[in-house]
Amino acid sequence: MKVHETRPQAHANAEEEKAGGKKQKAENKTHEAEQAQKKAKPEKEDKDNGQQNGKSAAEIAKEFEQFCKATSQHLSIKQMREILEANEQDHSGSDDAVVPRCQDMMFYGALEKCPACDNTLECTGDNYVCTGAFSEWSSCTYSTRDHVRREEPVKLPDSVRESSAFELIKNHQEQGNFPRRNLNPTGKPFTGMLICLSGRLSRTHHYWRTKIEEHGGKVANSVLGATCLVVSPAERERGGSSKVVEAMERGIPVVREAWLSDSIEKQEAQPLEAYDVVSDLSVEGKGIPWDKQDPSEEALESISAEIKLYGKRGVYKDSKLQEQGGKIFEKDGILYNCAFSICDQGRGVNDYCILQLIIVPENQLHLYYKKGIVGDDPRAEERLEEWQNVDAAVKEFVRLFEELTGNEFEPWEREKKFQKKLLKFYPIDMDDGVDVRYGGLGLRQQGVAVAHCKLEPLVANFMKVLCSQEIYRYAMMEMGLDSPDLPMGMLSNIHLKRCEEVLLNFIETVKSIKEMEIKAKATWSDFSQRWFTLLHSTRPFIFRDHREIADHAAAALETVRDITVASHLVGDLTGSTLDDPLFDRYKKLGCSISPLEKDTDDYRMILKYLEKTYEPVKVGEISYGVSVDNIFAVEPSACPSHDEMKKLPSKVLLWCGTRSSNLMRHLNKGFLPAICSLPVPGYMFGRAIVCSDAAAEAARYGFTAVDRPEGFLVLAVVSLGDQVTEYKNPPEETKSLEEKQLGVKGLGRKKPDENEHTVWEDDVKVPCGHLIPSEYKDSPLEYNEYCVYDPKQVSIRFLVGVKYEERDVEMDTAE
Repeated sequence: MKVHETRPQAHANAEEEKAGGKKQKAENKTHEAEQAQKKAKPEKEDKDNGQQNGKSAAEIAKEFEQFCKATSQHLSIKQMREILEANEQDHSGSDDAVVPRCQDMMFYGALEKCPACDNTLECTGDNYVCTGAFSEWSSCTYSTRDHVRREEPVKLPDSVRESSAFELIKNHQEQGNFPRRNLNPTGKPFTGMLICLSGRLSRTHHYWRTKIEEHGGKVANSVLGATCLVVSPAERERGGSSKVVEAMERGIPVVREAWLSDSIEKQEAQPLEAYDVVSDLSVEGKGIPWDKQDPSEEALESISAEIKLYGKRGVYKDSKLQEQGGKIFEKDGILYNCAFSICDQGRGVNDYCILQLIIVPENQLHLYYKKGIVGDDPRAEERLEEWQNVDAAVKEFVRLFEELTGNEFEPWEREKKFQKKLLKFYPIDMDDGVDVRYGGLGLRQQGVAVAHCKLEPLVANFMKVLCSQEIYRYAMMEMGLDSPDLPMGMLSNIHLKRCEEVLLNFIETVKSIKEMEIKAKATWSDFSQRWFTLLHSTRPFIFRDHREIADHAAAALETVRDITVASHLVGDLTGSTLDDPLFDRYKKLGCSISPLEKDTDDYRMILKYLEKTYEPVKVGEISYGVSVDNIFAVEPSACPSHDEMKKLPSKVLLWCGTRSSNLMRHLNKGFLPAICSLPVPGYMFGRAIVCSDAAAEAARYGFTAVDRPEGFLVLAVVSLGDQVTEYKNPPEETKSLEEKQLGVKGLGRKKPDENEHTVWEDDVKVPCGHLIPSEYKDSPLEYNEYCVYDPKQVSIRFLVGVKYEERDVEMDTAE
């Protein structure tokens, strides 16, 4: 394909000037200087008035509209694709996508390449976005409002030069520089929207009309053609006005008034589904994706949602075949049950998929398929087919697997060989067991289980907590990993290891990139999309710093790992025929647990240690104190025994923070070192077991939510070894610490008063002094951290059951 450039007149003049003599050059320069002086003032005025080349923005917009009409008439779609290709622009996609892309380029100039991934940019009207991919895991999320156009003329292929549109394009480019495209103004979330108001709102209709128009929208008196209808939530209780009824009949969203205020506050139109008032009255149900719901509503739905898939042998609930005795089809050692996930934030995709072969009594074989967004069942793609021929059903299953993933089924299922493909699903590798969110004790079972338990009552109640669904549901909900459609509490070790590898590779990668570079941001975005594909979240986001990685990746993965262990220990208690399921799980736990009497020296010592080293946990403006409920002495068989610990040097009784959801794994297998090294508290000394001499530090991990006031603090005897290294600042690298396995003490801004320290069991130091300021005011740590790298240096000795209570609460009686 031959390509030619059309040149603006300025370029032509420059060429002619080269051909002329010195005299002509001098005359030209003199003339240009005079013209420049004459135009200097008007150009400034044009800039001040938002004009370009003497034309207003409105005039340029009108000219562009006429240019589009003319090029649509005189250029074919094929020619437009050729023009885009000649200028290294994206020429793929539908005709409807190619036409405006080509017209934009011919009128305003070709777009530069994406600085993050070197793919093509596209103008959305609001900004310039990348249409390419950063890796096989993620679309590029780069966007900018800066001018990103090339100055050189557009190249035109021969086929266009011979068309009637050539002169039009040539004349436009000979006018001079390309006009600058005006992007839609920011801060106008209602641009292009027609909003209808109904009923008595908290602010007058006049107030909202002014606000809507101020932020780019228009107000309609009729529902017909409206983007949405805004009403008071009370409309539902009153049965709804005629406008509400008409809106429902026409399928127009009916939303709460808060949608207006939230959209204005966040400078972006919020999802209408999240503010829905009446859609749950429809036959299809609510159908609002969890990520679009108000977080408090999502939390309630998450806690009460029935888990639809509990593990590798679980028949997906919505197939309704479990009720008929359906089981996952198995052949040649393969269970035909797959779950998939994809998170591509550049394309706005966050979907799951379920694919199963289910056999029911009398050998009827069914293929079940479902693809959608968590919480949006009405719009999910779903089908259930009965197959008479087993081989044909298996063949269809394999075909769908390959269509969804771009990979072959058997190499994945037998050897876990898999290569991620762009915009294709990734398998969530389930283990053969029952997710504790499904198999744990429900609320109705808990009382009966305790009443029939032969364990001491306090221990039976403690086991009830560990074996209940509730603490695991809360943990998953708090982390946003609470999809009822995927068995996030029953993942295989291979899948968990793959998550760990992705995390560690990312941490290593970011060490070598500059923090604010465009490619650095793209790398963070790529990791985020990998992460939330592997660990499907109802609320994925792009990680921005190491603190977020620590809280929402490292700690989340450790919790999912520990919940998976709990799932295997608890098993399926939904239809338990055991006379005493709590005692049975207690024996499997492999840990002796006994309550401490309140009049013992150990109880008083622990109580004093807690009181002196605790500081209130602050949530918003409310501070939470702590009270002791029960204290248990524990002896996990996985931890070093008392006699083994006696032989070790430099022993200290220290606090360890943990979620209740992680406790069962700790008691069954002991503490594991942190999963990674990060420059934030809890991870800054590498892959270590981290404890503290302040109960306040442990309480930060034990405190979960305002509506979950109970928790546990762990006390462990820790041997720091023969040599303890103290750090005032984070170490530059942690590998040497991990290899040498020396004891480490990170010095915090606060410390227990050394004058009040005591000794327990002859040789165990108890740093139970009141917290006072230390000499290390600039330390990144608030409290001291103690780190060891060998689990054989740590023995869990006590569990302190606590309740968090609001302190100094004053009721606000003002209206």
